[in-house]
Amino acid sequence: MSQFGDFEALCALVPSYTWCNLFYRQLLDENPKTLVGPSAKATSAPVGVNPECGIPRVNTDGSLGNIADVIVCGLSIFIVAAIIVHAGRRKAAVGRTEIRILFFIYLATLPLQLLTTGSLLQQGSTALVALTAIHAGLVATLFWWLLGNAIVATQIVEDGTLSSIIPLSIIGVFFFIATTYISLDVALTLTNTFGPSNPPQALTSVPLFVLTSIWPGVAALIYLGLMLYIVVGILNEVRPVWYYVISAILFILSQLAYFLLSKVICQGSSAKVDGSFIATLLETATVVVLYVAWRSITEEDWDNDGYYP
Repeated sequence: MSQFGDFEALCALVPSYTWCNLFYRQLLDENPKTLVGPSAKATSAPVGVNPECGIPRVNTDGSLGNIADVIVCGLSIFIVAAIIVHAGRRKAAVGRTEIRILFFIYLATLPLQLLTTGSLLQQGSTALVALTAIHAGLVATLFWWLLGNAIVATQIVEDGTLSSIIPLSIIGVFFFIATTYISLDVALTLTNTFGPSNPPQALTSVPLFVLTSIWPGVAALIYLGLMLYIVVGILNEVRPVWYYVISAILFILSQLAYFLLSKVICQGSSAKVDGSFIATLLETATVVVLYVAWRSITEEDWDNDGYYP
């Protein structure tokens, strides 16, 4: 029976679940006999640990890897880069620096996602473990900066100044270092603090589960609540509310596609694609709508609003 912090079910039922790369290496080092089925041979193993359906590593029996997600990640890089450029042109917009940092971090996660879930690198390899750990660190940091943007939007501190950037950066670095270290400890068993799992097949890590699954959801929920309060309670506007609601819906749909549709799509396509490309597409759409929402509350026709410094 699964307990809080167990990744066993996720690694078996959700194709291309990124953090399973860490547990594959752990089992490869500590209990290789527990790796069976498609996971038994590291050179061709898909992302996951004993997955019910997984995309074989590229060039295995003609496999193209997770080609659909690779393509969507590549396209998303250009889309997010364009958003960053456009956001930079709004010189007087509130929170311009902070939101560009948020987008830069999301941009950095895309090539890492391409490599960690694309079935391009060999399972259990040090390179894949290191990239996955960095990816986890950036994801935890990303959601801190998301929440940080909401805090800045309340104008508790002046946006774009050292009093805003330094505290947000220090906490962001803490999230990155802590999550990356925990991820490496899970994979490489550097200490007995965060690994190995007991029993091995449970794939247990409560800290990793909290930082990669619970924390993003909590941060996103608080962000949505703060932004709705600012838009409705302070700006007394309605239109931006719809942008934030749409972004929330897109984010939820992305998670549903990832966790619920991936296996169905994987089995239906004979393990050629899974739902990760839909999830990536919806996550990038979420970022685009967040940019539109931010732009809508910093338009020039609201210059006299108390929201402006």
